[in-house]
Amino acid sequence: MKKISELVKEKPWVGWVLYVVTIAVVFLLGVLGSSIVERRQESNQIVQNVKPISDWEPRNEKWGENYPREYESYLSTLDTSFASKHAGSHTIDLLEKYPDFVVLWAGYAFSRDYNQARGHYYAIRDIRQTLRTDVPQPGTCWACKSTDVPRVMNQKGAAEFYKSQWKDLGAEIVNPIGCQDCHDPKTMNLRITRPALIEAFERQGKDIKNATHQEMRSLVCAQCHVEYYFKGKTEKYLTFPWDKGFTVEDIEKYYDENEHVDFVNSLSKTPVIKAQHPDFELFRMGIHYERGLSCAECHMPYKSEGGVKFTDHKIQSPLNNIANSCQVCHRESEDKLRQNVNDRQDKVLELSDLATKTLVKAHIEAKTAWENGATEEQMKPILKLIRHAQWRWDFVSASVGGSFHAPLESARILGTSIQKSEEARVLLTNLLVSLGVKVPIQMPDVSTKEKAQAYIGLDMKKLREEKAAFLTNTVPVWDKTATERQGPVNYDMKNK
Repeated sequence: MKKISELVKEKPWVGWVLYVVTIAVVFLLGVLGSSIVERRQESNQIVQNVKPISDWEPRNEKWGENYPREYESYLSTLDTSFASKHAGSHTIDLLEKYPDFVVLWAGYAFSRDYNQARGHYYAIRDIRQTLRTDVPQPGTCWACKSTDVPRVMNQKGAAEFYKSQWKDLGAEIVNPIGCQDCHDPKTMNLRITRPALIEAFERQGKDIKNATHQEMRSLVCAQCHVEYYFKGKTEKYLTFPWDKGFTVEDIEKYYDENEHVDFVNSLSKTPVIKAQHPDFELFRMGIHYERGLSCAECHMPYKSEGGVKFTDHKIQSPLNNIANSCQVCHRESEDKLRQNVNDRQDKVLELSDLATKTLVKAHIEAKTAWENGATEEQMKPILKLIRHAQWRWDFVSASVGGSFHAPLESARILGTSIQKSEEARVLLTNLLVSLGVKVPIQMPDVSTKEKAQAYIGLDMKKLREEKAAFLTNTVPVWDKTATERQGPVNYDMKNK
């Protein structure tokens, strides 16, 4: 084989080719090296410019001085324009969309007002403005709404915080959900700031400190996105009912043994368990959890900017970010993946609608039975069936994304809800006949939110006027106190 020097002598143009290729390679290596150095400097600059953050700093903008990318993406949760087929980040009046809910929650504050939750940035604003907080509520209701909660809870102690009055803590709880809720200010490691989750695991013999980083990427969400109740008549101690397990039957058994009742339906007199938002529980029963994914994978996917890779803190529906959330694992088109989600949700919601309508009839038939002389002994097995049916319906209905997280489990739960409602209605039919009532009874018109609220006896005009007066008289005081203590408030309650 000829040497390169001999080849160049015979064919001079080969030398020029080698020269140009060498120059190009050197240039590209220089560009690559410069890029690496620049990105390393950018990463190092972030570390060097970090300012100390106090242990219980609630102001998200203070954290944003150190972590501007994460903070800017968090601020984008202010955008509530996205709407998927069934949900999204925009405001939905769920009582207007599903007026039957009013009957199921007769006698409970949810029958007054129930809107789909918006982004985390709106947590404080929405809880202050809802008609539900006109009913006296314990301080426990603030537990998941603000970065101020860990600070105030640390000062008062958890037990004292919970049994305080909601309205009395208003001047202290002003900053919406954010950095403090999930991160250690010194290391930025994920941490648990709400004792209820730690206590729930301890009762199961588990130490949450042993959780892996991947597990923590779901557990910080599970501080709030779970089923819970307020334990004790005066203590109102925030408790996760997982002692017997995470399934709908496990939690139902726990509540029954503890004789827990969230409210008594004013029509049927059923002692109801009101599901909150068992998102973590249902997520555990789906394929994504089984495959080892966390909440953050889909709702807070990674982003890259310059030399920095960071988590997108625009916590939102993956359907608004399919490329970064879904297509990291799935190779189908965005349209196909969106259709996959819609198909599953459509089927679950179809079952949910059947369960809702059957429950409405059961409540109204039970009301009729009471009005015609039914005894407590006669009604006891009927009310138990209605209680269990409504609990199961609500377990799916109240979950955020449960119809996609675990569609098979959601369908199974709704199937048993329908079964129990129909069993209750069979017993009610027999009882009504024995009482001399003609069946089937005439059902009232509850086809709109207004008609349903009037049927259960709500004076909505009066309630709205009382709420307007409450906001007028108290919000300025809350804003003034917050401003004096810790700088500008993150929102203008009076104008939005």
